[in-house]
Amino acid sequence: MLPPWWLLALLAAYASGKKRWDVPTSQAEQHSTGKLQWEPQCQYHLRHLQDSTRISALLPPRLEGHWISTGCEVRPGPEFLTRSYLFYSNRLFKAYQFYYRDPSCGDPAYSLVIKGKLRLRQASWITRGATEADYHLHKVGIVFHSQRAMQEIAAQVNQTSGGGCKGFLPPGRSWVPGALYELLSAKTERDCTAALGFAMHELSLVRVEKHYQPLLQPQQAGSRVVEELYLGDIHTEWSERLHYRPTGYQRPMQSAMHHVHPCPACGIIYRADEHRPPVLPARAELPVQLSGRWVSTQCEVRPAVLFLTRYFIFHGSNRSWEGYYYHYSDPLCRLPTFTIYASGHYTKGVPSAKVRGGTDLAFKVTHARVTPMDQVTVTMLNSSASGSCGEAGSWSAGLEQDITPTNGCLALGIKLPHMEYELFKTEQDAKDRSLLFIGERPTDGSSPDRPDKRPTSYQAPLIQCAGASGTFARYISPNYVGKEETNQSKVLKPLPAALVLFIALQFVTWD
Repeated sequence: MLPPWWLLALLAAYASGKKRWDVPTSQAEQHSTGKLQWEPQCQYHLRHLQDSTRISALLPPRLEGHWISTGCEVRPGPEFLTRSYLFYSNRLFKAYQFYYRDPSCGDPAYSLVIKGKLRLRQASWITRGATEADYHLHKVGIVFHSQRAMQEIAAQVNQTSGGGCKGFLPPGRSWVPGALYELLSAKTERDCTAALGFAMHELSLVRVEKHYQPLLQPQQAGSRVVEELYLGDIHTEWSERLHYRPTGYQRPMQSAMHHVHPCPACGIIYRADEHRPPVLPARAELPVQLSGRWVSTQCEVRPAVLFLTRYFIFHGSNRSWEGYYYHYSDPLCRLPTFTIYASGHYTKGVPSAKVRGGTDLAFKVTHARVTPMDQVTVTMLNSSASGSCGEAGSWSAGLEQDITPTNGCLALGIKLPHMEYELFKTEQDAKDRSLLFIGERPTDGSSPDRPDKRPTSYQAPLIQCAGASGTFARYISPNYVGKEETNQSKVLKPLPAALVLFIALQFVTWD
């Protein structure tokens, strides 16, 4: 679901001004002085995400080179895969997609070889910081890695594709290791890829980021360059993925020459091809132990132009939780727009019947608070109908309001109380840090408020920044992103407020 035309007009009309909003010392400021129960590591992670010296975006993006997955990826469905893409200086590309039967990407099913041409166009009018691109596919081939995989895919193609694909593989054909079968050819105008839910629309939205990773050894000074390639997201509804034009991103790929260290999967994926698919080391399926504090590892992007960071606190003793959602208007998460605080309880997890390695939980949201961070949002909230969103006419920038008494906030699409059906997974990364994966939000902006809408893929991981906590933390002021001025006021940079406001109205829905 794309924003209506008037949202695009707002974005086109927006120009970065130099005005700054000074939020004087107030209730929100008092929260950020001595009363916060901040865990130092959690605070460090949130601040670190906004370090402008760490991250830079390359515009226009330079794609030439070899880009690889850094681990096993999960797409809606679920589909388990790894990717290896090569972009050449003449705009041609060759992409490998390796599909698996297991969530560790250790049991290959089949590989796709995709060849085509890509042309970068202009900066995206929808997703700030991204570049739009056109692509043309020349060939798509498939190599099966087992008799079972060949029979399953052949049956799908023969049953669901057009007349030109019914004889893609005759029934009973024996599996020949390494044999390449043509699914798509621009020359013969044959396309049998629809049965696989295959599309390369991810290439229509591109972003390249460069950041610096500190060297691992204490005696080593400096850092190494890491380059990441963000491609368009995959729609969470299978029926929509062939037509969907991305407005968010998938898990980023990294440059084969400039990737994070250590990365056990990188070398395996780099050396792979359609005849030798990468087989990643088996990963233990860890029990989901939520107790503690978890924070975003990057500025996250959701479809429909929402940039945010998340901070969660889970109390295992009574299965209660708190969540802070810091929303921004820019892809580096430095220009805050509004913050949502929510809390409630969650159920005991059970193994997912649909996603191997995942755990199903249900979360009930019973309380929420909102902090507007720009004047236009303040004006919008103050214009809300009485009793629909906090205390009408009393909203101020930087000051939170409890929206529980009004059963949520109609203007922001928040409804209380509210139940969400979730998918969780925990992992250890190469540095033995605990990661928490929470289910991917529906692409259409709705909420997983029914069991049949439970996610089958994951958002960007959160990292555990502190262990179990026995009591609720106090409110965490979103003003931590501001800069101290000599008058002790927090200074916030200008926001494209009108754009974020209307996008919030359209897409920030929890009902």
